[in-house]
Amino acid sequence: MKLTHRQIDFFRAVMGTGHVTRAAELLHTSQPTVSRELARLEQVLGFALFERVKGRLKPTVRALALMDEVEQSYVGLERIAATAVSLQAYAQGRLQLACLPALSHALLPDAVRRFVQRQPEAAVSLTPIESPQLEAALAEQRFDLGLSERHEAPAACGLQTLLVADEVGVLPSGHPLVQKARLAPADFAGQSFISFAPADPYRQQVDALFASAGVQRGLRLETPSAVSVCALVRQGLGLGIVNPLTALELAGSGEGEGLVVRPLSFSIPFHVALIRPSWRAVHPLREDFEAALVEAAEHLKRRLAHEQA
Repeated sequence: MKLTHRQIDFFRAVMGTGHVTRAAELLHTSQPTVSRELARLEQVLGFALFERVKGRLKPTVRALALMDEVEQSYVGLERIAATAVSLQAYAQGRLQLACLPALSHALLPDAVRRFVQRQPEAAVSLTPIESPQLEAALAEQRFDLGLSERHEAPAACGLQTLLVADEVGVLPSGHPLVQKARLAPADFAGQSFISFAPADPYRQQVDALFASAGVQRGLRLETPSAVSVCALVRQGLGLGIVNPLTALELAGSGEGEGLVVRPLSFSIPFHVALIRPSWRAVHPLREDFEAALVEAAEHLKRRLAHEQA
């Protein structure tokens, strides 16, 4: 005999109810049928699943381990069912978008708001992924759209520049350098500086720039994201250089209290590109979402120009 879905259904029902009679009621069948299917399942598996204690079934250690695996399978089925229901409710399906984590809170919320105004019933899934895993997922055609900082398109993808803006300095609100309208490399000399991880390309650009200027900073703190750089700066632990989108968003929020943003006298461009997988079928909502992204990017450009004027 082979293991069947029917046997697993009966096993799950008994595990959930703890009683053959209640499992039979749940499955709209008879108690002998449940008992028979459980016996067949134990025969297929080659070991007992339950001990009978005072009229109830007590699962064995093996049964509990098997149940963990069964539940994982049912969660997968429930997700498929939920997706099918959403597809019934909205025939065009869910637009799948992947982006860098920094863009999931600084650009995309405004873009999604604009998109929802166009398509109130549309479903969108946003998946933040770090680079280079992001580019690999887009090359594998796993998403309808992507947002990346790269200048070159991943394999089997097209690229369109969406936004280019210079990195900015972030300071605690009580820092003496807040009095300056623009920060030069010399202003960072001897200052505690919060860096990105050593492998980060922006970290490498910043380090190279200060090295060429002969400026020594206090490099004791490292963190992987612009959000965490800003959080540490807000605590008065040092200065930082981050992308202007994150800095502007956090400085303008309640969480940004104590965070000051200043333009730099030197340029480290921050590049945001729209990635279109070439082999994936074009989603019917993609054009509207791209239009919303362009509008959100233009709005950000105007905000940045105003802040740096």
